[in-house]
Amino acid sequence: MYERRSRLSSRQQSELIKLFVAGATARTAGELVGVHRNTAVSYFMRLSRLITAHLPSYRLSGEVEADESCFGGFRKGKRGRGAAGKIVVFGLLKRSGKVYTAIIPDARTETLMPIIEEQVEPDSIVYTDTFKAYNALDVSCFHHHRINHNRLFAKRMSYINRIENFGNEAKRHLRRFNGIKPEHFYWFLKECERRFNGGNHNELLTQLKYWVKESKH
Repeated sequence: MYERRSRLSSRQQSELIKLFVAGATARTAGELVGVHRNTAVSYFMRLSRLITAHLPSYRLSGEVEADESCFGGFRKGKRGRGAAGKIVVFGLLKRSGKVYTAIIPDARTETLMPIIEEQVEPDSIVYTDTFKAYNALDVSCFHHHRINHNRLFAKRMSYINRIENFGNEAKRHLRRFNGIKPEHFYWFLKECERRFNGGNHNELLTQLKYWVKESKH
């Protein structure tokens, strides 16, 4: 985690870790801890990279929701293409389980299907909306259920609102940072994934402190 010896004291690092887990911005954290904003930004980025390095590999099974979402910018664009200035994220979520996210260049079948095949166990039920890129799921090793939002939002088990809710929560979390550089977006996205999968704040704090301590040896 550390390219050089940190100039932050143990107390400052501990406080910054707490504020990071609480979702504070680096500017706010810097003011509260008494360090320069750029120092807090740098430390927060190191924490995000540390979290990403410890994300476990896993595959989803059972009932899985899939959806794409655009992050950044205010202009509305076509889905997965024509979304100028935006970053397209593909998400897979096991119901009552974990979420997996990936940054994608577009939302074409050729892009989405390899991710689904790699991350989802065969014979799983995959729920999507009616976007045509998912047509290939009809002739795959998965059971494909489509949700038409124009006709119904949720009917029995036919819905994808959990993965949509994750996307909305991630956007709300990232919006407070008042813009994220594209080259840093991956780390922030994986941080959101970890927050969703990792349990409550106390569990996240305990584990992150352990990882920081471990990284110093």
